[in-house]
Amino acid sequence: MITILQEILLDFQDLELFSGIPRRLDVTPVQGKATVCIGVRRSGKSTFMSQLIQKLLDSGVSRQNILYLNFFDDRLHGLQQSGLGVILDAYYALYPAKKNSEKVYCFFDEIQAIEGWEPFVDRLMRTENCEVYITGSSARMLSKEIATQMRGRALSWEVFPFSFREYLDYLRVDAGDGLLSTKQRLFVQNAFEQYWAAGGFPEVAGLERRLRIKIHQEYFHAVLFRDLVERHNISHPKAVTDLAHWLIDNTASLYSLNKLTGYLKSLGHKAPQSAVADYLEWFEDAYFLFTVRLFDASLSRANANPKKIYCIDHAMVTSVASGILVNAGHLLENLVFITLRRLTPAIFYYKTKGGREVDFIAQWQDHPRLLVQVCESLASPTTRKREIAALEEAMVELNLPRGIIVTRHEEERIVLDAGIIDVIPAWRFLLYNPPFCTKQ
Repeated sequence: MITILQEILLDFQDLELFSGIPRRLDVTPVQGKATVCIGVRRSGKSTFMSQLIQKLLDSGVSRQNILYLNFFDDRLHGLQQSGLGVILDAYYALYPAKKNSEKVYCFFDEIQAIEGWEPFVDRLMRTENCEVYITGSSARMLSKEIATQMRGRALSWEVFPFSFREYLDYLRVDAGDGLLSTKQRLFVQNAFEQYWAAGGFPEVAGLERRLRIKIHQEYFHAVLFRDLVERHNISHPKAVTDLAHWLIDNTASLYSLNKLTGYLKSLGHKAPQSAVADYLEWFEDAYFLFTVRLFDASLSRANANPKKIYCIDHAMVTSVASGILVNAGHLLENLVFITLRRLTPAIFYYKTKGGREVDFIAQWQDHPRLLVQVCESLASPTTRKREIAALEEAMVELNLPRGIIVTRHEEERIVLDAGIIDVIPAWRFLLYNPPFCTKQ
């Protein structure tokens, strides 16, 4: 195993780094803590690691002082038996003079593929002169359990596919820091239409529709089989696949465990409700599908009510869904959800006392709660009245002076007795951090 590890470590020394588009992630290494970047597979975590490595090289760090391993490399399968400690044996056998004398920068890609990685990294942080950077595609790397095993020696950041601003960076479109000129606005709006079609996965940016669909579908199957079936040793993978397709087809719609269990039963699957609950939890753990509960002070009441489902990427929905149930309104709602999810996991839907529904209520540190309604167009008087009434009623009940309606193209300010509703086109909502139109 040591010989194989040394070959991999030496291969990295000759590897030309692909740095890609600089990500707008405020990741700051902290002395004595491992830097953990987590997110859905193919969101750009490995490329972001390459960017961090390049910064180290540019600052004068020797390439030999960088230890990089990708744990999805099939050659590392034997580490599960030999133990992760052999990594240091292999490295210091190559560079013995660096032991206890020079700082080593350790980059471990998709380390969750190896069981028992937490004690190894913890020991590394305690006993070696090193900085540790980790990527993973499991939200469990944020959990209290991991924090306990790491004894507080880790700080985690989430990595999503390209935000709209990052997509603008890819297109080299200058969105400025504040007000846009007419020319800038036209460029941004044109870029949004491209983003609307392509989504945020870095690898599909700029590809024609046929290739984009093929790659999205490969991602879909990779998540299902590597992040669910293999990781959790699921004995009936067809049930998971059928469930994932149903959820994708019903993006931005309500579901209940009873409904999902009954659906799988109708297809001949013998998946109990507890198994379906596990599948949903594992989808979320893989940063693939997200569940949104009803906003309620009582957790039991919130869990008893139907929940809504969203996907990591709106364009992936169009590439995977059957196309029967998903419409542009659902895709827009999904896009708004992911924009909010970049800011906070505390996102709910709200139901007023009069039974009206508001798509999102989000809360995050140092900001008031934000009410967001999503509607493709307010051109229909009936639609306009319904959406405004729901938002106004929620504003009164929650004592919030402001609400937002995100549309595809429309923009206006509506002044009511309850407060102000800003109607914002999707490109502007994505370009600026809601609700205060500050730079992302």
